[in-house]
Amino acid sequence: MKTKLFLGLIALALVGCKNGNSDYDASGTFEATEIIISSEVSGTILSFDVEEGAELKAGTVVGMIDSTQLYLKKMQLMYGEKALKSSRPDVNKQLESTKEEIVRLKREKTRVENLFKGDAATQQQVDDVNTQLKVAQARLSALQNSLQTNIGNLDQQTAATQVQIAQIEDQLNKCKITNPIDGTVLKKYAEVFEMATPARPLYKIADMQHIYLHAYASFERLANVKIGQEVTVYADFGKDGLKPYKGKITWISDKSEFTPKTVQTPDERANLVYAIKIAVENDGYLKIGMYGQTKFN
Repeated sequence: MKTKLFLGLIALALVGCKNGNSDYDASGTFEATEIIISSEVSGTILSFDVEEGAELKAGTVVGMIDSTQLYLKKMQLMYGEKALKSSRPDVNKQLESTKEEIVRLKREKTRVENLFKGDAATQQQVDDVNTQLKVAQARLSALQNSLQTNIGNLDQQTAATQVQIAQIEDQLNKCKITNPIDGTVLKKYAEVFEMATPARPLYKIADMQHIYLHAYASFERLANVKIGQEVTVYADFGKDGLKPYKGKITWISDKSEFTPKTVQTPDERANLVYAIKIAVENDGYLKIGMYGQTKFN
C-alpha cells in the first residue's frame, strides 16, 4: 500500500509539472511586432503578390499600383522644364551690339579730344560725344540688370519645376508596393483590380522570428529582476505540455495595473501587477496568442 501511494504521488507531481501548475513568476501570451502596410497613392492595383502565411523579405516588390496619370504629369513637367531652359537669354549675344557701340564711342571721344586740342573741334562736339558714351554705358548697365533679373526668374521657375518632377518621381516609386521587413503575412486586405487610396491597408505582416512574451508579474516577483536579465520562458502547447525557451527581459512597465482577466498570477492576492516583455527566438513553433509563463533565473 505504501509503495502504491508513493508512486501515485510521483505521478501527480509529474502531471502537475506537465500542465504548468509548477511555481512560475509571470504569465501572459506571445506577441509579435505587427505592421500594417498601407497604400501611399491612389490608383488601381495592377498586381499584388501577397498571400496570408507567406514569408516575405524586406525590400521585395509585392505589387504595383497604376501610375499612368503620374507618368503623364511627369512628362508634361519635363517638357515645361525644357521650354524654360530654351527661353533663357544669351547674355553675351544680347549685349554684343551695345558693347560694340561703346567701343566705337570711346574711339570717337579720343579722336574729338585730339581735334579739340588742335583747335579743329569745338567744346560742343566734345560734350556731345561724352554724352553719347554715358548714355550707351547706362543702357548697357540697364540691359545687364534686366537680363540678370530675367535669368533669375527663369532659374527659379526651372527649380520649381524640378521640385515638382522630384515629387512625381517619389509618387511613382510609391506606386511600387515594397515590403519593409522580413516577416510573415498575417492578413491580406486587398486584391488585384481593387482601388487603392492613401492610408488604405493592404496587408499586415509581423516578424515571427523575433517574438516576445507579454507577461504580468507582481511587484514581489520583480524585486530582483532588471532589463537585460536572461530568463526561462515556457510555451504552453496544451496536451503536449510545456516547452522551455531562452528569453531576455527587454521592457518592464513603470506603472502597475489590475491583473488582466486572461492572465493567471501565481499569487492570487496580487490584484496589481506589472507588465513585462521577454524577447524570445522563435524556432517556428511559437504562435501569436499562445500562452506562456516564465521563471526568473
